[in-house]
Amino acid sequence: MKFQAEIDVMPKKEILDPQGKAVSGSMKNLGLSEITNIRIGKHISLEVEAESEAAANEKVEQACKKLLANLIMESYSFKIQPV
Repeated sequence: MKFQAEIDVMPKKEILDPQGKAVSGSMKNLGLSEITNIRIGKHISLEVEAESEAAANEKVEQACKKLLANLIMESYSFKIQPV
């Protein structure tokens, strides 16, 4: 069975986010100073072949821990649904 995973990887709150800080500064320059605390991360979309949703969850979890997220500096969350 095929599953679609949507994964979000974000810098941990304790980690400085220079990209987010630069975008925050640009918001002020654009007259959008009401927009603050910007954090920039990445979104990953993938398909996984698995026997069940639980097995698909486990495979995506392993992929996040081993490759897709740097657990020292980033956190991740994901959602899975059948294709």
